[in-house]
Amino acid sequence: MLTTVSSRGQTSIPAEIRKKYGIGANTKLQWIDEGELITVVPIEDDPIGSFRGKSKGKNLVESLLKARKEERERDE
Repeated sequence: MLTTVSSRGQTSIPAEIRKKYGIGANTKLQWIDEGELITVVPIEDDPIGSFRGKSKGKNLVESLLKARKEERERDE
């Protein structure tokens, strides 16, 4: 999707994106500058609560141990 920035630095968020991510009036957006990429993340009223249950059913310890093993192998 393509939007244009106005002379005042404003742009519109396409309706499809607003609906998909629940972006409405007064929604805060976090702009993350990653060098050659800009990421925009909507921030919910309760950002901590929004992550509750995201890792349910995942073995986080196993994932962490696997990531650390891969990191050690790269360093060797």
